[in-house]
Amino acid sequence: MITAPRVFWPSVILVTIFVAFTAVFTDVVSTAITTLQDTVIGAFGWYYILIVCGFVVFSIRVGLGRFGDIKLGPDDEEPEFKLGTWFSMLFAAGMGIGLVFWGVAEPLNHFASPKPGVEGTSQELAQQSLVQTFLHWGLHPWAIYVVVGLAIAYAIHRKKRPVSIRWALEPLLGRRRVNGWLGDLIDVVAVIGTLFGVATSLGLGVLQIASGLDVLGIVSDPGNWTNIVLIGGITALAIFSVTTGVKRGVKWLSQINMGLAVVLMLIVLVTGPTLFLLREFVQSIGLYFQNLLRLSFDTTALEGQGGAQWQGWWTTFYWGWWMSWAPFVGVFIARISRGRTVREFVTGVLLVPTAVTFLWLTVFGGSALYRELFGSGGGVAADGSVNTEGALFGLLGELPGGTVLVAGAVILIVLFFVTSSDSGSLVVDMLASGGSHETPVWSRVFWAAAEGLVAITLLLAGGLSALQVGAILIALPFSVVMLLMCVATWKQLGEERRRQIRAQRRMEREELTEHVSQNLLEGDEFTGQISQNLLEEGEFTAQLSQNLIEEGWTDPNGEPNGADRSDTDDPDAVKDKV
Repeated sequence: MITAPRVFWPSVILVTIFVAFTAVFTDVVSTAITTLQDTVIGAFGWYYILIVCGFVVFSIRVGLGRFGDIKLGPDDEEPEFKLGTWFSMLFAAGMGIGLVFWGVAEPLNHFASPKPGVEGTSQELAQQSLVQTFLHWGLHPWAIYVVVGLAIAYAIHRKKRPVSIRWALEPLLGRRRVNGWLGDLIDVVAVIGTLFGVATSLGLGVLQIASGLDVLGIVSDPGNWTNIVLIGGITALAIFSVTTGVKRGVKWLSQINMGLAVVLMLIVLVTGPTLFLLREFVQSIGLYFQNLLRLSFDTTALEGQGGAQWQGWWTTFYWGWWMSWAPFVGVFIARISRGRTVREFVTGVLLVPTAVTFLWLTVFGGSALYRELFGSGGGVAADGSVNTEGALFGLLGELPGGTVLVAGAVILIVLFFVTSSDSGSLVVDMLASGGSHETPVWSRVFWAAAEGLVAITLLLAGGLSALQVGAILIALPFSVVMLLMCVATWKQLGEERRRQIRAQRRMEREELTEHVSQNLLEGDEFTGQISQNLLEEGEFTAQLSQNLIEEGWTDPNGEPNGADRSDTDDPDAVKDKV
C-alpha cells in the first residue's frame, strides 16, 4: 500500500521520464546537460559558494552556542547507537565511496592542472593541491549535512514528527501548508535530489571498480556494458542489504567498511613515506585553517572563462554534489542520532569525520604527491593528464603486495557502493512513504533499482561529466529548502531555549519559596524562644521586687517606705517639708 501517493507517484513519473528519455535520446540529453552546465555554473556558481560558507557559520554557531545542551529526543533518553558505531555509520554514509574515488585523484589533478591563478614551484603546487582538496572535503560538506540533519533530527525526535523533509519547515510554513501541496512539493524535490545524488556516487564508484578490475586483468578496456553489468550486480547486493533494515544491514556494512578502510590506510601509511605523511598531515591542517577564509570565498572571478570552468569541475560541483546528497545523508544521520545533544550532534558530524577525512587524504593523496616529487612518478602522464578512475590503483600497485591491495580496494569500493545504495534507498523510501519508518519491502527494492537505473542513464549520457552536472543541477532547488531549514531550526531552538529558561526560573522560584517557608518555620521557633525568655525575665522581676520588700526599701504595694503619696503629690506639702 502506498501511504503517500502525492509524493510517490510524481517522483516515480519524473524519474521514469528521465530514464526513458535519456535511453532513447542520449545525444540530445548529453547536449542539454552541457548547455545547462554552462548556464548554471555561470549564473549560480557564486551563489553556491556563498550559501555553503553560510552553512559553516550556522553549524558552528549552533553547536557552540546556547542551544548545545538541547537533546534530540526526550531529556532522559540515552543515544540509540554507541559512539564508535555512530561514527562509522556517519562516515560510511556521508563520504565513503566518493572519498575512495577522489582521495588520490583530486590532489594529483590539482597538482597537474592548478587552479587558475595558482603558481609556484612543484613543492608549492603539491602543497596547494592538498590544501585545496581539504577545502572540498573538510568542514563545508559536513556543515551541509549538519543543516539538514539537525533540522530533521529535531523534528522527528523532539517534536515526534514523521521522517520527512517537510516537517523541518513546519515553524515557517505552519501545519496546514506542510500537510498540503507545498509540503508534497518539498518532499518530491528531496526524493529526486537524493536519487540523483546517490546515483552520481554510484556512477563514480562503478567507474573506479571497472578500472580496478582492468588493473587486476579481470576485464579488458571496460566500457558502458561493463559499467551496466557492474551496476546491476552491485545493486542486487544493495537490494539484499536494504531489506534487512538499518539496524542490521547498514550497521554491519558500515562497520565492515570502516574496518577495511582503516586497514588499507594503515598499510599505505606504514609501507609508504610514513614520516613525510605525518609531517604533511600536521602542516596541511595548519595551512587549511590559515587559508580557510580566503579559499572558502574564492570564485576565481578574475580568471575569466578558465576560472569559471575550473569552478564547475571542482568547487561548484562539490557543493552541488554535497547538497544533492544532503536529503539522503541528513535523514539518515538524523535517524541514527536519537538521544544526542545538539552539541554532540554538531561535534560528531562536523569535526570528527573532517579530521578522519584529512588523515585519509594526506595518506593517499600525500603518498601520490610524494611519488611525483621524490619518486618515480607515474600518477601524472607526460601530457599532464591524470587517470582519475585508476589513480588509486596506480598508487597501490607500486606498494609491497600491490595486487592484493588493489583487490582489497575494489572490495572496499563495492561495499561502500552497497552501503550508499542501501542507505539511500531507505531514505528515499521513507520520504516517498510520508515519513513511515516501516515501509514495505517492495518499495525498498523499487528505489534501490531506480538508483541503479539513474546511474546507468547518467553514465550513458556523458560519463563522469554528466554525473557532475547532474549533481549541480539537482542541488539548485534544494538549496532554497536548506536556507529555509536554517531559519526554521534557529527559530525552533530559540523557542526551546526560552522554554528551558522559563522552566528553570520557575524551578528557582519554587526552590526560593520553599526556602523562605522553611525560614519562616524556623522563625516561629525563634519567636517562641524569645517569649520563653520574656517569661523567665518576668520571674526575675518578681524575685527582685521581693528582695526590695525584705530589705525595707519598698512596702508590699511597691511604694518606697516613708513616702506619703498625698504629700508627694501635693506641691505645697513638699514646700512645707522643705
